[in-house]
Amino acid sequence: MASPSLNRFKHHTVIITGSAHGIGRACMQRFRQEGATVIGIDSDHNANQQLVAQLNGCYDHELKMAFAFECDLSDESAVEHTFATLLSRWPTINTLICSAGIYSGQPLPQVTTAAWQQVLNTNLSALFYCNRAISHTLQQQRCGSIINISSMAGKSSFPASAQYSASKSGVIGLTRSVALDLAPFHCTANAICPGNTDTRMLRQVAEVVSARQGITPTAWLAQRQQECPMGRFADPAEIAGAAAFLASEDARYLTGQAIEIDGGMVLC
Repeated sequence: MASPSLNRFKHHTVIITGSAHGIGRACMQRFRQEGATVIGIDSDHNANQQLVAQLNGCYDHELKMAFAFECDLSDESAVEHTFATLLSRWPTINTLICSAGIYSGQPLPQVTTAAWQQVLNTNLSALFYCNRAISHTLQQQRCGSIINISSMAGKSSFPASAQYSASKSGVIGLTRSVALDLAPFHCTANAICPGNTDTRMLRQVAEVVSARQGITPTAWLAQRQQECPMGRFADPAEIAGAAAFLASEDARYLTGQAIEIDGGMVLC
């Protein structure tokens, strides 16, 4: 993996949701490493604060450059309040990365309305609230980017994943619409569709799906790796690297895309 530039995002301010774990955490680390001020929003405030303390201790700066905010992103009023607070303190935002998400999957007859709504609220509605909250600022600035984390499940559905696949397909559709709304203002919006990535969520999926298949989580994970042409899972840092490219000047003419990062699984 190429070494990140230490100054590519100097003077940039980046908001990252789902920042305490997984891909969001990797994005916090990558953008801070490249010089950005990073603002992490997560409901797991303790883990988020620990990450921010670690990031602020890693670099020789007198001023803090990483910040943690607690928010239930599925709560519309909470999102509006949080973004109002952020924008009053940081009136210029260069990039929003929406990485927060949950997994839930059952065979279709067993999917309750509550389970359906919980996933849609967290994976899609929350993302809409955040995109909407930042859109006016980006339009006024006439520059900036939104990066929404979808999933290959949003493109290639799997059994017993109705609510998850629907939510991630919705992220792709929403991103394309947001891209059209922002394009006249020279702002971009793109989605990233990771395949199996070595995160806490993947291990949660393994617990659920392996039990349904009558195998161990370890065996299920091994099968998934074998099915991938590259023979391994993605590292969250590799997804963060793609996000860094989309936020950079090199991607100023790239918008409305749903970029697949799956080690070649889409080819199988």
